[in-house]
Amino acid sequence: MNETWFERAQHVIAGGVNSPARSFRSVGGDPPLVMARGEGAYMIDVDGNRYLDYLAAFGPVILGHAHPLVTQAIQEASAQATLLGTPVPSEIILAETLAEAVPGLEMVRLTTTGTEAVMSAIRLARAFTGRHLVIKFEGAYHGHSDAVLVKAGSGASTVGTADSLGVPMGVTQDVISLPFNNLDRLSEALERRGDQVACVLTEPVVGNMGIVAPLPGYLER
Repeated sequence: MNETWFERAQHVIAGGVNSPARSFRSVGGDPPLVMARGEGAYMIDVDGNRYLDYLAAFGPVILGHAHPLVTQAIQEASAQATLLGTPVPSEIILAETLAEAVPGLEMVRLTTTGTEAVMSAIRLARAFTGRHLVIKFEGAYHGHSDAVLVKAGSGASTVGTADSLGVPMGVTQDVISLPFNNLDRLSEALERRGDQVACVLTEPVVGNMGIVAPLPGYLER
């Protein structure tokens, strides 16, 4: 059944998946598994096979699937309304909770996806600094907006080149992509073009290229 579902998907969904991350081709998952449901720490595919879920929906399913308290909260919220395009008390309470729990977090902007969050952060940094350049690191994942789909150029402080078809040259000219954990390259780029840099995007631990931790002192610098 798994192959049948994926074959059907390819007729109506571009590439058969709604996100490149779901194809799993880079890790030998072709065709990708089509899941039917989740139970606790497990996912069950359309053929009834059970898998220990290390994916956790790329992060948010930290309590497992169908946790009773989470399920109850979803049911209670959906009984109040399907979707309201206005401010609601629950989002204000969530923002207050986050601000109280995270040191240095003074204001919150809630978004639906990480891609949106990074897009907003870049725009805010550019507006605040009046600068246009963004520095990112090779192998890191910051969503799929044009500005972060850029790979390294020919030198430490040169702008990058498109890492995907459809990303215009005008976007890549505003992004510098550098190797992670290399303070010399970062310092060189900042020395040469620091007065044009609006922000530096980084993951504390880079996941997409094999769970690469920062060297001691790297993030502090």
